[in-house]
Amino acid sequence: MNELGEIRPSQLIFTFGIGSLVDLPNMSAMIMGLDDWDIRYSQEIEEDRLIAAVQRRLGAQMTKLYLPPIKLESMEADPAAPAVGVPVVPFPRWLRCTLCDTLATVESGVYKLVQDPYRSDKTQYVHQGCLKSQGNKAPSAISVRFLLACREGHLTDFPWLNFVHKGNVPCRPATLSLREFGASGDASDIIVKCHSCGTERRMADAFSQDQNPNFACPGHHPHLRLIEQGCAENAKPILLGSSNSWFPSSLSALSIPRAVDKLGKLVEEQWLELKDTEELDEVRLLRKKLHKFQTLIHLFSEYSDQDIWSAIEAKRTGRQQGDVPAEDLKLPEWQIFSNPASAGESADFKLRAVAPPNSFAAFFEETVLVERIREVRTLLGFTRIESNADFAEATVIEDGRLTRISRESPRWLPASEVRGEGVFLRIREEVLLSWQAKAEVQQLQQEFLDSHKAWRKLRKLEPLDEGFPGIRLVLLHSLAHALMRQIVLDCGYTASSVRERLYSRNPDEEGGPMAGILLYTAAPDSEGTLGGLVEMGEPLTMGRHVQQALESMRLCASDPLCAEHRPDILGRGIQGACCHACQFASETSCERGNRYLDRSLLVDTFADRGTAFFD
Repeated sequence: MNELGEIRPSQLIFTFGIGSLVDLPNMSAMIMGLDDWDIRYSQEIEEDRLIAAVQRRLGAQMTKLYLPPIKLESMEADPAAPAVGVPVVPFPRWLRCTLCDTLATVESGVYKLVQDPYRSDKTQYVHQGCLKSQGNKAPSAISVRFLLACREGHLTDFPWLNFVHKGNVPCRPATLSLREFGASGDASDIIVKCHSCGTERRMADAFSQDQNPNFACPGHHPHLRLIEQGCAENAKPILLGSSNSWFPSSLSALSIPRAVDKLGKLVEEQWLELKDTEELDEVRLLRKKLHKFQTLIHLFSEYSDQDIWSAIEAKRTGRQQGDVPAEDLKLPEWQIFSNPASAGESADFKLRAVAPPNSFAAFFEETVLVERIREVRTLLGFTRIESNADFAEATVIEDGRLTRISRESPRWLPASEVRGEGVFLRIREEVLLSWQAKAEVQQLQQEFLDSHKAWRKLRKLEPLDEGFPGIRLVLLHSLAHALMRQIVLDCGYTASSVRERLYSRNPDEEGGPMAGILLYTAAPDSEGTLGGLVEMGEPLTMGRHVQQALESMRLCASDPLCAEHRPDILGRGIQGACCHACQFASETSCERGNRYLDRSLLVDTFADRGTAFFD
């Protein structure tokens, strides 16, 4: 195995996770499944609420979360050190010579892998037998940029032989070339040719509805080295690096301290060291020999062996969880944020309540400044062609199709942890219920429901009304996006680094009512972030930002078209009055994939509908 490059651990959850394609300097590579990972150099991280939620979906055998394997500092200068990292393989398997345009597979022997032991980014395939090189340096070979994918998560190489021969019996052996004419890179300017029989075909035919190639999906999961027979979906040609080739499906949880006493908090913080302790005698033995407790002895010195063992048992059996279902990720967080006085404080969690935003006390409860927060996120699987956010909220357990990341049921999952800060805003329930009862709001909710049904019908998801979040979430979501766009101007963080976490449930739903938003930012550094976002939550500052955010929502650069837009009943989108100029946020910031947004729920716009929450 050879090192090919570096990416950040968090990118393995959001951008370049298992089954995705990484565009390296000289080739394209696929991240392999968990079966190929070596976790000897991975660090385990603990978040029991998240593990419980994952176990409900994937089974009780899933018991651990690991950070991606990271090379130790002692290995950097050792040439004999083992290769540590995430395994990848070249994909697509077809390469094209940059000089003679020869098209061949990695296994054909036409191309040779050349490696630089000191510069991993220079690893590449070259065409040593290129007739146009004339004895000069062998030209490099690059990955072709056409693939086939289907909605069931399958991905395979483009069928070049069958395509160029238009369904006829392909030549065996065949010499292919892929040549581009013109500078635009358009598919109509790309021609694949079989030099054995002289047949050629333009790549535009692969994307043309008139030609209707109807590519049969071979059911290939290259990240698992697996072929699933009998896929009923038609494969679609996609481009290498296209945004719809990989959508992650992840779960995240905030680390909420549930213990109320000092010893319980210590056990929670040191649970990775203590969770394997099985009996009281082991606690005594460990304390005597200072084995596992050698770094923790000063923390537990004031407690007896029996007290420590009782706290470990309480943590293990979950007695401190109360009546909250283990798989409900947001309810414990809502209970803490809505009652900050009862919240415990730990090294990764600290709250401070302040007054509501100035001039908006009639709409908001007290603001909660989240001075310290830790988020753990794990990758469950992925989809292709359509995002999993098309089906349900990321934290909802049931979802649509999902491609697995290991051949067998996983016993562990890759995860990332970040630390940071945030601001929590809660809308007054009585004001919200009064607003929801307005006839205009009820009418707009019905329009969103019709759009939601059309979206699911187009994607063959049943029942059609399942997962509809209601007009309450549309209001909270629109407010969160308006505030994110506004406060990043002053807080010092980039727009893509500030995220939202929505808490929305009606009174008749389990755990309801909820009506709050958490805007937070986090970084993988152990110290988290710098406090700029918390400072924005002070009453005077937040009041100014809310006022400016609402004013900016009154007028959009795309008005009047934006203001007049209604939820689509053709299944193309679930948005009201919103667009890139006013409401849309980056993918890493939005919990709902920029759906269920409508700025007319916040303030009056050109198309006054009487649905504004803020007068």
